[in-house]
Amino acid sequence: MTPFLPPRSLPARLRGHFIGGYGLLGLAVLLFVVFSVALPETFPTRDNISSILSNQAIPAVMALGATIPIAAGKFDLSIGYGLGLAHVMVMDLVVTEGWPWPLACLVVVCGGGLVGVLNGVVVEFGRIDSFIATLGTGSMMYAVTGWITDGARIVPGPDGLPGAFTGLYDSRFLGLPLPAFYVLAVAAALWLVLDRLPAGRYLYVIGSNPRAADIIGIPTRRYCVYAFAASGLVVGFAGVLLAAQQQTGNPSVGLDYLLPAFVGALLGSTTIRPGRANALGTVVAVAVLAIGLAGIGQLGAQFWATPLFNGATLLIAVGLAGWSARRRLRPRTSVAGRPVAAGPGGVPPADGRRP
Repeated sequence: MTPFLPPRSLPARLRGHFIGGYGLLGLAVLLFVVFSVALPETFPTRDNISSILSNQAIPAVMALGATIPIAAGKFDLSIGYGLGLAHVMVMDLVVTEGWPWPLACLVVVCGGGLVGVLNGVVVEFGRIDSFIATLGTGSMMYAVTGWITDGARIVPGPDGLPGAFTGLYDSRFLGLPLPAFYVLAVAAALWLVLDRLPAGRYLYVIGSNPRAADIIGIPTRRYCVYAFAASGLVVGFAGVLLAAQQQTGNPSVGLDYLLPAFVGALLGSTTIRPGRANALGTVVAVAVLAIGLAGIGQLGAQFWATPLFNGATLLIAVGLAGWSARRRLRPRTSVAGRPVAAGPGGVPPADGRRP
């Protein structure tokens, strides 16, 4: 007879749950305290906090967009190219074509959704790996961006852009930059879908075991297309914000946001709900990145410190995400060292025996 499993004490279980679920949030607080002590005159100020919230809004929205396909086990490498195309399209329609800015923004956001549908169809019905497929469609989007701009910037005329349009990024609400509330709105919507609606549970099942999802009747192809479409909508919205921020159409700017987006999404999968891409975790991860970059920037770091920080954090994020996923799937062992099969809901049998 296999011995009983050794029970874990309640404090140990609580400690493990807290560290695994909220350790990254604690790191964000710790980084803020450390930089506030090191830079008391500049870092813990209202202006600096507002600057961080404003500057990191677009990377945060992009990270949330990247989170959706990751939940389904896919990767959308076209989001950087899509961001560049979206913001150039907004500027072209408003400045060159003379469209009303609300109509131009709506068309671009909807166009982002259509591009996402195209990505999903290529991946699911073309049976092409998501890395390769989205890299190919992204390259095509970059070509369209160059065709629209002819390799040059789109610059508004002497009258500039409509004040209401630039106010999408420059305005403040309740004393804070308006883009911060966009991030909260997108994160809340994504949290609702992933954590409270059946669609989110379907995406998680597809991401963890596509074959099992097919067996239990989940239309995997359809929901993967939905995931890419939702990501495209979010990227289109980020393109509108980028156009309102920069107020010019720069054909090469989108790729700068690709790496931070995946760093935030993958690092976010190690917190709040470790092992799963989730909206709240992505927001926490972006906060860690924002505080870290702002702090090292104020300490006088060289220009190369930002890509070094992002690249190193990406490697750490991928490693931690894989470790978290393996930890969730790892069977518990008995005293004798034998694996104990999990029962319904991941709970081992009450007698500690193997079935």
